Amino acid sequence: MTPFLHWKILHLELSEGIPSLPATPDCQGIYLVFWWHGIPLGHQEIPAAQLPMPATQLLNSVVQTIAPAVGDRLLPQDKNRSPDWHSQVGVKNPLQQLRECWSNPVDELVSVVICTRDRPQELAECLRSLQNLSHHPQEIIVVDNAPSTQVTRQLVSQMPGVRYVPEPRPGLSVARNTGIRHSTGKIIAFTDDDVTVHPNWIAQLQQSFQNPQVMAVTGLVIPAELETESQVTFEMNHGCLSGEYRAKTFDQEFFQATKHRGVPVWTIGAGANMAFRREIFEQVGDFDERLGAGASGCSEDSEFWYRVLAEGWLCRYEPTAVVFHYHRRELDSLKQQMYQYMRGHNVALLIQFARYKHWGNLLRLFVILPVYYALVLLKGSIGGFGLRHRTYLAEVWGCLAGIKFYLQNRASGKKLPNIS
Repeated sequence: MTPFLHWKILHLELSEGIPSLPATPDCQGIYLVFWWHGIPLGHQEIPAAQLPMPATQLLNSVVQTIAPAVGDRLLPQDKNRSPDWHSQVGVKNPLQQLRECWSNPVDELVSVVICTRDRPQELAECLRSLQNLSHHPQEIIVVDNAPSTQVTRQLVSQMPGVRYVPEPRPGLSVARNTGIRHSTGKIIAFTDDDVTVHPNWIAQLQQSFQNPQVMAVTGLVIPAELETESQVTFEMNHGCLSGEYRAKTFDQEFFQATKHRGVPVWTIGAGANMAFRREIFEQVGDFDERLGAGASGCSEDSEFWYRVLAEGWLCRYEPTAVVFHYHRRELDSLKQQMYQYMRGHNVALLIQFARYKHWGNLLRLFVILPVYYALVLLKGSIGGFGLRHRTYLAEVWGCLAGIKFYLQNRASGKKLPNIS
């Protein structure tokens, strides 16, 4: 069996010039992220077979990769056309203009909430990255979902400016709701204990709330490492957290156009990088405590975004708000994660249908997903089973388990306000 080789992650600041890339005989290739003065513009996976690569060849690749993100910021918006300006203009002037596109952040106080469960080493890295923010939040709250161990309390006591809140009831949604109640900011930002944040994270989240109709903002999640087979499978074959580098507003047009087949709210972002106006929790309720880690498995974030859109508000994806996520290193852990993902996803579909009677949720649950997994199996049978199929059975069992979980817990969700 061919030994697994990792991918090397490199961050290239284009304002410092474009270098030649060396050969990488000890890895599969380079996962190259392009930046311009702290603004992420795209990434490219360059296999080892294409290395070494001279700077002139890399320049052509850079221009093609960053064109959509730069054009999205500088050119008039056209939903029927992808920005394609690189054949008409050079790189230098558009990039210089790009820095002028950002205005000052919204002057709203921000509370950062991190929910954790007995992972002090990861949490310590996350908290250290928060100390380096260019715009500091009003408060940082750590909600400990395993307070009996005392390790998180001891760690937080050593971190200046961080408040510790115990929450013995298990469940990520429970912990997030506790964080909301203990926070005071008009904007509440959430991240996870297995991420580190970019120094401009808070500033870019704040800026994205300029439109008063925007109630939820998500940002870009970049892998912090791709060292193991599990991490590479998650990033490159599932793409569960990866976002694109063009900003997007999710509105009623998006919601109504996709409602018939199940609104793909999971494409809005990731719970590891999201923020909300405090007032939205008063209007649509808190996170559903049947969802999330420690309960059904996940989708507490996307189900909340569904409510935001269903009630006529906007969600905003802003790729300049960046966090770096440490994917699970072990394959068995990844299989369990994908089981939890699909179980939570199907529970969320049933919760969304129960509240709004949008039949597209059931169409996705009972038709679209079964057809999708049948095609995945068929393609594997014909073309060979690869990394994508490592978690196949776990995902299918998760789908089935989601229906069972919902039927067992359909009456136990936290009561929401009468919003419909």
